[in-house]
Amino acid sequence: MSVATDNAAGPPDGVNADSELKQGVTGRLLYFYVLGDVLGSGIYVLIGLVAGAVGGAFWAAFAVGVTVATITGLAYAELVTKYPQAAGAALYVNKAFHNKTLTFFITFCMLSASYAAAGSLATGFAQYFGEVWEAAPALVVALAFVVGLAIINFIGITESVVANMIMTFVEIAGLIIVLVIGVMATVQGKVDFSRITQFATESNPALGLLAGVALAFFAMTGFENAANVAEETQDPQRDFPRALIGGMATAGVLYVLIAVTAAITVPIEQLAQSDAALLEVVKAGILPFSVAVLTIIFAIIAMVAITNTCLVCLVTESRILYGMAREDVVPAPFAKVSSRQVPWLAILFSVLVIAALLFSGADLAQLANVTVVFTLLIYALVIISAVKLDKQDRTDRAFRAPRVLLAIGVVANFLILGYVIYDDPGSLLYCAALLAVGLVLFIVERLVGGGRPTTNLES
Repeated sequence: MSVATDNAAGPPDGVNADSELKQGVTGRLLYFYVLGDVLGSGIYVLIGLVAGAVGGAFWAAFAVGVTVATITGLAYAELVTKYPQAAGAALYVNKAFHNKTLTFFITFCMLSASYAAAGSLATGFAQYFGEVWEAAPALVVALAFVVGLAIINFIGITESVVANMIMTFVEIAGLIIVLVIGVMATVQGKVDFSRITQFATESNPALGLLAGVALAFFAMTGFENAANVAEETQDPQRDFPRALIGGMATAGVLYVLIAVTAAITVPIEQLAQSDAALLEVVKAGILPFSVAVLTIIFAIIAMVAITNTCLVCLVTESRILYGMAREDVVPAPFAKVSSRQVPWLAILFSVLVIAALLFSGADLAQLANVTVVFTLLIYALVIISAVKLDKQDRTDRAFRAPRVLLAIGVVANFLILGYVIYDDPGSLLYCAALLAVGLVLFIVERLVGGGRPTTNLES
């Protein structure tokens, strides 16, 4: 698989010259956008839950999750280089099936996955915040957190992505601290390598691993968000495959290393019972510094990491609504942009939905499962769309994913989806509630919409 290059003069093929959005995202910014989104969403938030599901070998769950997600990423890379427009998966399904109802369903599945992810991340942020200031009510912290990120989003896309890159460096620094602790603990003989081969479910390790993969998959969600800023990228044909696969590969390696480090330095039961599992590694007292001070510093780093990912969620949600409003799939007002060229109404709507999820009382694990259910369904349909659109709109600069890998990806996504639904059927209630919000928008669009799309889906 390769990406052809084009040395011809003039703007790169596929760049949307008619877009109202600012093309301010470079390849380097996009790489850190992907890396920061993927890293912050799982390793700081759900590592304890994965450890509890799998046991000491929970690093394997991250490895499998990374592999399946990367295969799906290949399909995204192909479609983005063919269709560098906002809206991501919804746009691809629209072009593949030309079914407005199915397109709307996928649009709101994408939005719902992102809303649930933002809710779980805001909850995780509040948990780490509690390590710094115990008196702060968790719900208030989570709501203030989401509103603050919306304000950054209102300022503009370039500022949002630059903030994302800066926060990515901070969260990587936190992971480096964990790795340094692991190295020092190994040198001091304070580790137990036997844990990394132990499974919580001795009778059926495969089932335990699948449970861990279902949770770990949440950690790899986020890369698809990059597709929704395609219209704001300077050269998507050149930059997206490199940034998408490169960012996921980097995140995957870090995930496995961090999981192994946590397993060998902290008892698995302790990790599984912690609301902020990586803090348990810091609290192990391996570094020659005050544990109390290190705990506060690391909690702040973790909050920055979670902020990074949640910021990307808010950017994604508003761009999905913006892109599909331009396709006459959701009500047209969502396509309105501010003087700073950002879709302000779409941002406001997203904040209100996330706030409603937080008020509903759903916990971190429930919201993570809702995210995974929606995401796995979307991933499978994106791969199918890539195959269906194989011979359509192909250019010399477009990326093409190996078809054998895409077939494996479809089967793997549906397998994990089936397990999540079997293991947590209650998550379907939240899925239904979010889709009900989408149904209202769908009815409104059918009653008062009817305008023509601003882009040509038939091309």
